[in-house]
Amino acid sequence: MPPGTLTPTALTVRGLRKTYGELVAVDGVDLEVRHNEIVGLLGPNGAGKTTLINMILGILEPSAGHILIEGADLVAERRQALEQTNFAAIYAPLPGNMTVYQNLRVFGLLYGVEHLRAKLESLIEEFDLQRYRNQKCGVLSSGEQTRVALAKAMLNEPKLLLLDEPTASLDPASAHDIRARLRAFADQRHCGVLWTSHNMYEVAEVCDRVLFISRGRVLLEGNPRDLPRTHGRETLEDLFIHIAREPLSYERETA
Repeated sequence: MPPGTLTPTALTVRGLRKTYGELVAVDGVDLEVRHNEIVGLLGPNGAGKTTLINMILGILEPSAGHILIEGADLVAERRQALEQTNFAAIYAPLPGNMTVYQNLRVFGLLYGVEHLRAKLESLIEEFDLQRYRNQKCGVLSSGEQTRVALAKAMLNEPKLLLLDEPTASLDPASAHDIRARLRAFADQRHCGVLWTSHNMYEVAEVCDRVLFISRGRVLLEGNPRDLPRTHGRETLEDLFIHIAREPLSYERETA
């Protein structure tokens, strides 16, 4: 990169908007996710989080705005942008009629992963999947399926990782282990992570910044450990509940 050239962020979103007729699902969202950073996207059900993620994944077309992934415009340079991205969510399980190994191998081929066999063995070990490698994903527990989905999300070593409630089905010990792995992945692989969760303890533990979204708009942004006190609340969960109940008061603050 030439001297003086700024390194692009993992994700830059500007003026993003999605409407369905008169319904506004996402309303002028601006956000950034830097490398080596985990950003929590918080809000009640129906706030616009999943719609926002689906636009970043290229599944939904924005009504307005721009999305840059590693500096590549998602519209003009779609392939380049999406090659740098991966995703995991509890509501998007891998094909249940294929084994763990088959699923990972197929996705590895789709992503064009080099040295695929060695990569698969490494991920199977990293996510404690050795005993399940030849089992069909459809017979695994929800927690085991989550670990497979996260292993899949690491196959192409993405620079932008989108996680929608990634630990929702895990027991506390497993969830703690997965959070540590994802934190290490972000730190060591120069990756940015956008993470949605309703577990405020998890968010405070793992996220560098959080964005509170309600009615399709970002209302607050800041360090999850400092933000509650700034707004007169004892915990992140207290702040979440207050925003969910009275979003208009925060809209007036940020107007």
